[in-house]
Amino acid sequence: MAGIGSRSELLNLLGDVKARVQDKIGIVDFPMPQFILIGKQSVGKSRLIEALAGETFNFISGTLGSRRPTILEFRNVVGSKASRWFVRDRQTGHWNEHEVSKVMQLVGDAHEELGETVSQEPICVRVQSPSCVDMQIVDLPGFRDFALDQSKQELCTRIEELVMTFMRDPRNVMLCVEQCGDAATMSTLGKCRQIDPKFQRTILVRTKLDKYYTDLTKENVNQWVDGFGDLPENLVRFALTLPWWQDGEICPAESFVKMRDEFNAKDQAEMRDRQLKPEYMQTIGFHAFGVFMEKKIEHMFADAINPVLDKLRELKTKYTSKEQSLQTEYEETDPHRILSTTRECGISFASALRSVMEGIPNLSTGRMTLEKELKEFHEYHKKLGSDHFQMLPSEDFMGLDDYIDYLQNDIQIGASDAEVNGGAQFRRVMAEVEIFLRFSEIAVETKKRDVIQARGVSMSSLTWRDVVVKLLSNEAHLPLQRRVQYVGERIKWFFQIQKDSVIDFMSSLEGNPSEKMYSSLLPKNVKLIKQNEMIKHLVFSTYDQACQRQLNQFIELFDNMLTSTFANPWVFLKGATYTGYEDGDTALPSLDDTKDRIPKEIQSRSSIESKLSEWLLGIPTDSHQIDEAVDKVQMLVLKTYSFIRSQVCDQVELFAESFFKLPMLRRLEEDMNRIALSDADKANYKARRDRLEGEVVKVKENLKEVAECTERLQAFKLKCQAQRAR
Repeated sequence: MAGIGSRSELLNLLGDVKARVQDKIGIVDFPMPQFILIGKQSVGKSRLIEALAGETFNFISGTLGSRRPTILEFRNVVGSKASRWFVRDRQTGHWNEHEVSKVMQLVGDAHEELGETVSQEPICVRVQSPSCVDMQIVDLPGFRDFALDQSKQELCTRIEELVMTFMRDPRNVMLCVEQCGDAATMSTLGKCRQIDPKFQRTILVRTKLDKYYTDLTKENVNQWVDGFGDLPENLVRFALTLPWWQDGEICPAESFVKMRDEFNAKDQAEMRDRQLKPEYMQTIGFHAFGVFMEKKIEHMFADAINPVLDKLRELKTKYTSKEQSLQTEYEETDPHRILSTTRECGISFASALRSVMEGIPNLSTGRMTLEKELKEFHEYHKKLGSDHFQMLPSEDFMGLDDYIDYLQNDIQIGASDAEVNGGAQFRRVMAEVEIFLRFSEIAVETKKRDVIQARGVSMSSLTWRDVVVKLLSNEAHLPLQRRVQYVGERIKWFFQIQKDSVIDFMSSLEGNPSEKMYSSLLPKNVKLIKQNEMIKHLVFSTYDQACQRQLNQFIELFDNMLTSTFANPWVFLKGATYTGYEDGDTALPSLDDTKDRIPKEIQSRSSIESKLSEWLLGIPTDSHQIDEAVDKVQMLVLKTYSFIRSQVCDQVELFAESFFKLPMLRRLEEDMNRIALSDADKANYKARRDRLEGEVVKVKENLKEVAECTERLQAFKLKCQAQRAR
């Protein structure tokens, strides 16, 4: 930076950029350094500010003192005859020039309107004067050690929390104001030490040095400046005397700067007379402090240009992308295109679901372990109050945790501890529901009365085959049916929780190397789904309806299969065909081997049925052998049910694929293509379109602000580089 003109221009430029970005765009996290002035009441903070400004003034903060930050921008204007005061309007963001008395009133009103509360929203004041130091600071409310009542104590607490918030911000350099005295008793410095233990962004300013002239001698002055060992060597510190006058007197405005210079000269002379070391003399007096602050803030702000430019470029990229997304949504929500747009989004969602079910690596959204999955499933149906199916496979389990422990430790179900989603999660669901089904048992013991009643009034009216079928239908059908309902609900819930995973997959395609493997509509339409709540609602509602429809069809088809099975279990229980291969066979079978195998396979299909028929023939038919007949019927019912249960459990994944998953994936696009808009949907779309129009305008305004700020900073940077090159 070349001279005061460049420094003032830099401070003005960065200050305006920060104000525009924070107030007009609403970006709080902006990489701009600033000095914050902290200290207890009556330690000389206000007089230090007056010294920096080069004139006296008095901010009227009422009886409760200051309760919000005051940002003070001091601009040294060489050659100007008088100071000029400006206050930044908190509504418009414009700087308005006022008389000093009016500025004091505006600042006081800003504090008084808070009552006994505090606010982080600052009041901004700018002073242009030939006598001020080129810098800007944030004056914070002073720490308070005493309160008259509970309400004042609460105000003290809130003020301390406000100040500590600013102190914790790593971008803020703390000007810690303390009275000259014992360094070990400096309470504000102690607070700084807690937050900044290495004092990397703390500057100690000790005021009222003149009170200690008589205590300082040639022997102790160097130790006193050094804090008698209580101040770390790396802590930047200054000691100075600020202008003061007797109570009741008024300092003439034209003599304040003169008094500031006189006290500075006296500080220098007194410490020089006491033979203070030259390196310590650079920390004595207001002028030394002012020169240090001008250089410090110049370097800090110069170093901030590149981070600020990077932040502005980041904002430009963000708002450009947002403008494109909003513009696309605005065009796609045209009343003449909205229905087709919604259907397109739904079809893209259905297409992405198929990909997720096939398995997508590095897709983190929606992943869960088996334990989390089962607990969330139970919690979901607990809230719904579901009682139409069994939540646990057996009453012998003490609860869900007991069942989960059984799955993880006894069965050791695959990937139970792994967080998965999509197709991998579906495979795990299939393994869990198969185990759940295998716990199915006939609910009651078959009694002699049940067997006789099923046989009829005459011992020869029905065959034992018919009796077994009756008993199975009455006692075994319902337990298995209720567990099948559990299977259907688990699959339905699995599909319902895949929404976030599908959306995440669609979003991840943009800029991804695998983007070309999928439809270009996926990343485009997912933005519409995420931005437009109406489209999202319609797509998700249609998806949920498809899940419910497939559940109903799954239950209906499975029930039909169970009904036919229990109506004629002997046909259902034909065994699997014989493979015809022996262990150790390595060559393909010959034609003769194949001809020999086929009759054996056909014959083996009825192996279980033949065995059951053999057991049926062993049941006595004489009346005096009824007890033996009942025992054998009970045995036959249990064995037949175990065969049916095993066959159903072995094929549950086939049923789930055939009756639920495949119809779901195949018909979902068709469902999405039939989305219709109600009058309420059309009205909501119109309201959304009206809001979009305003959002597009706002984003364009933000882009304009960012572009102008970037252009000004880049121009200033080039100007400074050109000056250094001369």
